[in-house]
Amino acid sequence: MANTASDTEYTPPPLPLPFTNPESPAPVLLTQGAEAHVYKTYFLATSNAACLKVRPLKPYRHPILDRRLTRQRILQEARCLAKLVREGVDVPGVLALDWEGDAGTNGSGNGGAWLLMEWVDGLVVRQVVHGWEKSIKSKGQDSDSAEVAQSEGEVRELLRKIGRAVGGMHKAGIIHGDLTTSNLILRPVGRNGVAPSGGSEIDKPSLDGEIVLIDFGLAMQSVQEEDRAVDLYVLERAFGSTHPKTEGFFQEVVDAYGKSFKGANTVLKRLEAVRMRGRKRSMIG
Repeated sequence: MANTASDTEYTPPPLPLPFTNPESPAPVLLTQGAEAHVYKTYFLATSNAACLKVRPLKPYRHPILDRRLTRQRILQEARCLAKLVREGVDVPGVLALDWEGDAGTNGSGNGGAWLLMEWVDGLVVRQVVHGWEKSIKSKGQDSDSAEVAQSEGEVRELLRKIGRAVGGMHKAGIIHGDLTTSNLILRPVGRNGVAPSGGSEIDKPSLDGEIVLIDFGLAMQSVQEEDRAVDLYVLERAFGSTHPKTEGFFQEVVDAYGKSFKGANTVLKRLEAVRMRGRKRSMIG
């Protein structure tokens, strides 16, 4: 018997108490993952958009272990964000956080944790790069060499911005842990939420703006060259699998990263070793 829509429809867990006030606009679910749910909501006033990340109770884990891990991870993410803000790296600022302690076992709440952050306007870099690749493909042979060179120059500059952003994060002693183009946002210059001409069109996105790093759920504090190199390698592999037409420009990320802080070139040497291990693993299967 075929499943009906109601059989497969997903219902997220209840929201934390501060976000269930019937007089306030209901948070809008944006994404749902194995570890967390992300909502768009508001902070103090409806004019202040905010991002709410909820780590719900994991019923398959022992309650004591679950509370400990959830609290540890939400605090780690908040501390990493706070440190990056202090160091001047473009990331969402932390507005508030809380965890529910014993709520998951005594029935008084959901037993999870939540983190409220600044809302970042813009498109994720994955959309921007896909849009650029699509526009190049659609033009095909109709584009002259000067137009192609200009377009490639714009995407190269975008990748240099990514390299500088990652370098700034590593200089601050933070490892992202999940560097992909889905965790980078291209924020329009001016931070007013109004994209430059063409910036709101995914098919023809503007490549101007600031790179903002998001989603630090797997982040940690480290200054080890190996950790930094693996972070870069994850990003490089993400470009290879998600943006094959742009993969050839990834060296722009590497070059910009190498100039971003003292010791970056040592990290790049370690990156070569990480790449070799990755190739061997791919060959062996």
